[in-house]
Amino acid sequence: MYIWLLNSMKKTVKIFKFNINIASAMLFAVLLFLFSNILAQAPQKMSYQVVVRDGDDTLIKNAIIAIQVSILKDSNSVYTETHSVMTNNNGLASLEIGGGVPVFGNFATIDWSLGTYFIKTEIDIDGGTNYTISGTSQLLSVPYALYAASGNVGPQGPEGPMGMCGYEHYIGEKFGGGIVISLWKEAGVEKGLIASLEDLSTSQAWSNVTDTIGAAARNSMDGRINTAAIIAQAGHTSSAASLCVSYNAGGFTDWYLPAAWELNKLYNLAFEINNILENDGDASTTGLQFNAYYWSSTENYFYNAWYQYFFAGYQTLGSEFNSYRVRAVRRF
Repeated sequence: MYIWLLNSMKKTVKIFKFNINIASAMLFAVLLFLFSNILAQAPQKMSYQVVVRDGDDTLIKNAIIAIQVSILKDSNSVYTETHSVMTNNNGLASLEIGGGVPVFGNFATIDWSLGTYFIKTEIDIDGGTNYTISGTSQLLSVPYALYAASGNVGPQGPEGPMGMCGYEHYIGEKFGGGIVISLWKEAGVEKGLIASLEDLSTSQAWSNVTDTIGAAARNSMDGRINTAAIIAQAGHTSSAASLCVSYNAGGFTDWYLPAAWELNKLYNLAFEINNILENDGDASTTGLQFNAYYWSSTENYFYNAWYQYFFAGYQTLGSEFNSYRVRAVRRF
């Protein structure tokens, strides 16, 4: 799940998983939003976790922080509560939405069947009410127990991969030199995103050139644009992007380093991909590594680029000279 994050000091908006750039303090909060198993009793709650890091990617450990959580219907708040929690030695703080100090509304009476809801989080790392870290994200799914508590029949579940009417291919299909991880249509023409069947490297720097590229390498959705910009750097000799460009699988040579959103597609299907590749009888294919970091091609500021931690699922920033795993993608 993604969240739109507002940098209130610079008046700019960032996308990606729960990262925030504060102008002077350079604080990054990586928010991992997890729905818990919900008991069929009141009050019903949703568990929520926060990992807080500073601009050097250093964890803020054993510190009391304040969090204000609001549930929004459209742009209007229907419920707000506050929490005072302590981060642990890993910079992680845990809380239960619905179990904080109520400020406005009643969590138990929210009718989740009415339509689209959003969750807004505000954080004061000093434990007060000066909330300088703020983010809002659409709740793309509502826990079943909460929806059922509204007294409504739940929506029909999605069709399986082969039930995608009008599509020739399906997600999880080994096709085009790799495995299909996304499908869509443009002007009625079927398009897809394919991931390579193996890691191209277990330890590769984002680029040997650590000068900031700029806007040309900051596309969040199309890694082809970023990959071209990385390779075009003056003095470029090696990079995660160049490994992808040099890759040849299934006779296809149009591979590239995935952008942040494309990489997240890969992470979201890691369970299915690994089951398919581990049972296909092909020794040349390898599954995604569970406890590993994978580079995206999307650069950020200050010689940093986005990578994804496949253990917890979040995306955060790493120095471009760091070495992480590389998985290529291509489109058809």
